[in-house]
Amino acid sequence: METRDLLRHDPLTRVLAERALSRAAGAPLTPGNSVRILRNASENYPAWLAAIRGAQRDVFFENYIIAADEIGREFAAALTERARAGVRVRVIYDWMGTLGLGSRQLWRPLLEAGGEVRCFNPPRFDSPFGWLTRDHRKMIAVDGEVGFVSGLCVSRRWVGDVRRRREQWRDTGIELRGPAVADIRQAFAQAWAAAGTPLPDAELMAEESIAVAGDVAVRVLATAPATAGPYRLDQLIAAMARRSLWLTDTYFVGVSTYVQALRAAALDGVDVRLLVPGASDIPSLTPITRAGYRPLLEAGVRVFEWNGAMLHAKTAVADERWARVGSTNLNLASWIGNYELDVAMEDEGCAREMQQMYLADLENATEIVLGNRRRVRTTVSPHPERRARGLRGGSTGRAAAGALRLGNAVSAAMTNRRVLGPAEASVMATAAAVLVALAVVALFVPKLIVIPLVVFGLWVAAALTVKAYKLRAGAEHERAERTPQPSPTDDS
Repeated sequence: METRDLLRHDPLTRVLAERALSRAAGAPLTPGNSVRILRNASENYPAWLAAIRGAQRDVFFENYIIAADEIGREFAAALTERARAGVRVRVIYDWMGTLGLGSRQLWRPLLEAGGEVRCFNPPRFDSPFGWLTRDHRKMIAVDGEVGFVSGLCVSRRWVGDVRRRREQWRDTGIELRGPAVADIRQAFAQAWAAAGTPLPDAELMAEESIAVAGDVAVRVLATAPATAGPYRLDQLIAAMARRSLWLTDTYFVGVSTYVQALRAAALDGVDVRLLVPGASDIPSLTPITRAGYRPLLEAGVRVFEWNGAMLHAKTAVADERWARVGSTNLNLASWIGNYELDVAMEDEGCAREMQQMYLADLENATEIVLGNRRRVRTTVSPHPERRARGLRGGSTGRAAAGALRLGNAVSAAMTNRRVLGPAEASVMATAAAVLVALAVVALFVPKLIVIPLVVFGLWVAAALTVKAYKLRAGAEHERAERTPQPSPTDDS
């Protein structure tokens, strides 16, 4: 009996598989939900706004980017109206994601109406590298009745502009009803606590308190830095996939272990496909992503580049049985560096719908192949939209991903661990040029190198001193509280 048949018919195998998935993801399987898959801003934004405007008790709103443009103002107005009506409204936006977008001014009316707004992880003197941790989640939870998880931020870029002939960005989200909404609320509470005082326990809900809404079993994957739940899950799904594994990603930078997992699946006969942007909102990232195509193509993984406006979806579908939608990109910044939120659905109906959506997307994509000299090339001429530039980024993962790809390529070149492809020539040239420039500066103007290093060293030393003082003061305070006070005695 084959693996798929065992999973369907053997109770022990099903239990073991479910336990493995739960442990890898760090999230239990929650049955009894309904799921509606939403494509692009044209389907997601109206559903979000309708839920917010119908809120009676509370609204939790968390997003990496909430721009102060006409789209952001529409959401802010809807939230403010609900706050004035007595609904508890809480909002989290990321400091880096909204940098330069005027988000602070956007929330003044909501704050005046009694809502609460938190900016996630702004820079602090005592944490020189703290800014690397970002809240990259995109979610809404309303009244414990409905939740939304997606890859969409709140900005006009996702809507497009017909007058300027700018298409809407391609993205995917889901609407979720049922007991798993409690898990989405718990995920919000996690990020809210990371940004300040925790939510009152009374505002959290148990799964048992939310009525069954359907027959879809889901896992809510709420990732915190250094937990790597989605990374373990993605590795496990790549290992368990029997027939197909179709991935869509925005800022793909495949680390060697995950690339090997995809290669092993493809070499074992699994139909592995990867769909990525043809024209990224960060043009400098495109050659870095393409540098990772060659080992995938050599193993039989099919790679496609999206034509048209930016592809921002982060999805996966395997064996017409399992699917994932959310905010996590296939790079280390998302896997272990950020707060991310995804929903994995173990349901044939949802998986089939995701698979059909994937096939429709491939109709607007160009396949990448190995040419006669095993050079990476496209099957047809690139679509004109691939030359689109000037769009502001949607993820901090691109910076870390780019650095990671550069480091991997340079390391491979120096150690001969693997054969490098022509697409990595530009990466090598860039690294060489940067090193030459630094060497020249260090030789002729050493102060330009030494002074920044000294300043940075003093900054880190001061930050460590502040942290050490706070830790010691906290320990002394706890010790004082534990020490019993002497009872008053009679001096006579």
